[in-house]
Amino acid sequence: MSRLRTILVVAAGLVLIASSAAHSLLGWPPLLARLTAENAPLDLISGLAMGWHFAGLAMLTLGLLAIWLASVAQRSVGVRVPVGLIGVAYIGFAAVTAAAFGFDFIEI
Repeated sequence: MSRLRTILVVAAGLVLIASSAAHSLLGWPPLLARLTAENAPLDLISGLAMGWHFAGLAMLTLGLLAIWLASVAQRSVGVRVPVGLIGVAYIGFAAVTAAAFGFDFIEI
């Protein structure tokens, strides 16, 4: 893997790690407040919390995996497929979700 690609993969890994922190630490409290204000049932809130925090953990794991794969890529290990799958899954999910909500990121 070229040096530029390695830098880009590390940058993407750091973005994933930052996204996981923002998702779980900054995103959940306002959602919880909104659900509580709407008197959502406790089992609904609990189920959403599990999925929400699992997604944050998945982003953290993928970010760490991308950084680790970038470090081993300098030793001629084939990492294009796993790193590419992480990128395609992350960007694909974001694009489909954005399209489903009409690209209205404020009202989600």
